[in-house]
Parts: sequence; structure tokens; C-alpha cells
Amino acid sequence: MTYDDIRTTVRDQYGAMARAGSSCCGPSTNGCCAPAADPTALAEAIGYDASELARILPEGANLGLSCGNPGAIAALTPGEIVLDLGSGAGFDAFLCGPKVGATGRVIGVDMTPDMLSKARGNLAGYTRRTGLANVEFRMGEIEHLPVADASVDVVISNCVINLSPDKPQVWREIFRVLKPGGRVAVSDMVLLRPLPEGIQAAVEAYVGCIAGASLLEDLRAMLTAAGLVRLELIAKSAYVATLSANDDPLYREVQSALPAGTTPADFITSMDISAIKPGACCTPGCCT
Repeated sequence: MTYDDIRTTVRDQYGAMARAGSSCCGPSTNGCCAPAADPTALAEAIGYDASELARILPEGANLGLSCGNPGAIAALTPGEIVLDLGSGAGFDAFLCGPKVGATGRVIGVDMTPDMLSKARGNLAGYTRRTGLANVEFRMGEIEHLPVADASVDVVISNCVINLSPDKPQVWREIFRVLKPGGRVAVSDMVLLRPLPEGIQAAVEAYVGCIAGASLLEDLRAMLTAAGLVRLELIAKSAYVATLSANDDPLYREVQSALPAGTTPADFITSMDISAIKPGACCTPGCCT
């Protein structure tokens, strides 16, 4: 597929999810990024606090599309400006809001009109629950962020960058918008080794956050080429293993195409990705 084909497919599928109000795109869960029958159970399984979800999230913000918990690895503090790439219905953006407080700001960016409408519709519920009005949502592609240079303290993203057809450009944009000393806290799907050709070509697998995932060594190279330092790439293999064990339709299809004796978890993993943009004082021993 061309870059435009990929973007159109992703936009259409995630628009369908927003309209349906769940991670199911249709009669089956094929084509869903994190096809969870119970979005709350999935969130708890990957490290979210159930009481925090109940206290902060407006109804409909959790579509079960997470593969990690970027807010937990971001170590947010009051007053910080956070940018959420592919913010969807607002799940992580809303959870980050109370962490940065009234003096901070969270900006969600998404290219899917239906997701953007859903997130903006959830703003009033977020304010009622928290008393805060520090979250906003902007239309845009993560390859061309509608954000000024050096204006953001932290960039987060949850299972979205793998969907981009131009990942090096995404990482260059992340570097551009971060302030000197700013940091990256991303959860995403990453390939440990190349997938069989048939899976790589499947649209369902691409939109399902599998075929579009970067190889680990390529991911490391992209972050370095963008100028980011202090890289930490931590595999979270339990996510894929859990979906496979639960007989998820997409992972069952992937399993059928893999070599005998292997499982999806041998090829792909959820990963916590942390990095820093060098600060003004950066020398070989000082980068913040």
C-alpha cells in the first residue's frame, strides 16, 4: 500500500471504532489495535489503576486500544506540557491531566475526525470529574504535528506510532516539538524479528498494530537519527502472550501463518520506549 492508502485505511478503521464506541471494528475483532472485549480489564492488566480510571475518565474515553501505560513511565509533574500522539477518545490525555494539574496542559493530536469529535465530547465529563480544564484536542497527523517548536515537556503515545507509514518523520517531529531536556514516554508494538511475508501484507494485521511495527534495531536507529539520547527500550512480552492465550481472532490468524513451534510473542512485543532531547548544557556527560 502507498502512504496515503495506509493513512486512509487507519483513519477509516479507527473512525469505525469511535462510532461504535469500542475497539471492535465490525462483526469480528480483526483489524483492531487492541481488541479487548473488556477495555477496563485490559487497562488493569497492562498497569492502569482501576480506581484512577473510575475517578477521572468520562464514559466512553476507554476504547481498549492500549498496549502499555505511557503516563506511568512519563513521571509527570505539575506544570508540565504533555503532547499525546494519536490521542483517540482521550484515554491517556485525560489521565495525564490531573498529574500536570491546573498549571499544566495536555494536548491530544489525532487525524481521525470521529475520534476527535468523541474526545472533545468527553471534555465536559472530564472537567466535571476533576474540576480541571487543562486538556485540548487538535486535528493533525503525527508526521506533521500542529505544535510549535520546542514547546512540549513530554511526548507520550500509546500503540499509535506503529501505524504511521513514515516513522522516521514521526520521531523527527517528536524531537522538534520537545523542549531541550524534554522527554519521550511511548508504549508501542515492536518486532523482535521480521514477520512472514503474508502477515506483513495483511491490512488487518497492519491496522491491528502488528505488520506496521518497527524492528527493534530499526526503532533504535530512528530514535538516534532523530537526535534523541538516553534510550530505554523495555519489552513487555506479557501483553502479546495474554492476547494469544485468550484466542484473540487477529492473533489466531497470525499464529496460523507462523513457522511451526513459534508463537506471536516470538516475533512481536509491546515495548516501553523512553528517551530525552538533549538540553542546552549537553556534553558527553550531561544531557539534561
